[in-house]
Amino acid sequence: MDSSLLLDHDTQYPLVVDLDGTLIASDLLIESFFACIGQEFASLPHLCSSLAKGKAHLKHALASRVEIDAMTLPYQDAVLDLIDQARAQRRPIFLATASNERYARAVTQHLGGFDGIFASDTHNNLSGANKARVLVEAFGEKGFDYVGNHRDDLEIWRHARRCHAIGLDGGSRRKLHASGPDRVEILDKPPQSLKTWARALRVHQYAKNVLVFLPALAAHAFSLTVLLQSCAAFLAFCASASAIYLVNDLVDLRDDRSHPTKKRRPLASGRVSIHAALAAIPILGLCAIALCLFLPLIFSVTLFGYVVLTTGYSFWLKRKKLGDVVGLALLYTARLVGGAAATGIVLSEWILAFSLFVFTSLALIKRYTELLTRLDANLPDSSSRDYKKDDLVVLASLAAASGTNAVTVFSLYIASDSVKATYRHPDMLWLLSPILLFLLGRVLIVAHRRHMHDDPVIWALRDRTSCVAVACSIMIFLAAS
Repeated sequence: MDSSLLLDHDTQYPLVVDLDGTLIASDLLIESFFACIGQEFASLPHLCSSLAKGKAHLKHALASRVEIDAMTLPYQDAVLDLIDQARAQRRPIFLATASNERYARAVTQHLGGFDGIFASDTHNNLSGANKARVLVEAFGEKGFDYVGNHRDDLEIWRHARRCHAIGLDGGSRRKLHASGPDRVEILDKPPQSLKTWARALRVHQYAKNVLVFLPALAAHAFSLTVLLQSCAAFLAFCASASAIYLVNDLVDLRDDRSHPTKKRRPLASGRVSIHAALAAIPILGLCAIALCLFLPLIFSVTLFGYVVLTTGYSFWLKRKKLGDVVGLALLYTARLVGGAAATGIVLSEWILAFSLFVFTSLALIKRYTELLTRLDANLPDSSSRDYKKDDLVVLASLAAASGTNAVTVFSLYIASDSVKATYRHPDMLWLLSPILLFLLGRVLIVAHRRHMHDDPVIWALRDRTSCVAVACSIMIFLAAS
């Protein structure tokens, strides 16, 4: 057959494109839900009552409360290319989505070139069989080409002339091919690699959980039992932290996408699907619970408190100025308490006071760095943080004061009777005070010069000078012991 005749024949059929998981690598229902409860957790009962009236009512309630920025959504290149081909052929293009019509309209206005939309409204949830019925009424049986991504789309593909699928699971793909492989096209989608998942789970942040070993180190408890208990506590904190990081990223999706560096996070960029993240959260929680079974009950209580605090931080505390800083400091300190609870070691008041001041300083530097990034990128003040760019000087001053207080507490600890009774050469520990001053001062100066990572702790682990200073500190500690 002549190719020009085939092209003319194809142009008679509209291309109908799904939105969630197809045109964009995300799900606007889940996004808007987490954004809504992240902004106002008290809205949860209202959302539950809306869901009781039906999924369409819930989507309408969310769309009324949460706006989306269509410009920053993670669009899938393969689907955009298919749309461009249809435009070049002068084919009609329609968006058909189960998302609320407000979101559908925002996307089509941003992309342009769509001839119409089919979307959910207050009463009708346009998915599965409902969507198939509407499309058949509009275009007739086998009168349209459809692009989808989910097993629910199998009902729609059954009535479509050609079937384009992206990100479809293996079982649904086999069913789709069984309906006629000559009319099926599978679009390429970047795989979710282990490296991408490692970034989503914040594996690099596990270094913070090394703090659970500090109580055993300070108490000079080096038995195999203590080591195994500390390792179990370390893994439990890692699993819990990764689960909360995923929740936090779901809440912050909208803000992350408008941030110059955070927009590359796996969830914000769409390289890890929202549904996969939701499945991973309970799995990680179960892993943490299993590890708690091998540790004293007091550790489980401590870990539960850590999870409650960090969840409260994600949904509420991080939006309160300075409250978020204290919350971060307490989360670091909780790791110390967890390590002590896992091993039965009693933490001294000196260590608790020192950790509170030093981690408050680092948390303030973290906020200071974020504000500098927004200032340099000429971004508006974040809606998820209760800080303004004018607060930079105050945050830097508070960070310096907290760091100085940490060194003061550490110096008083060295002079205490408990240190003299524990260490063979306690006077050598005085060498650690100037090193600590150097490290905290260096972190603040590097942040001020815009050379800081988003997290000062992660930056310090990668900074050669800081690593050398920490290594010298460890050797001084061993010599004093």
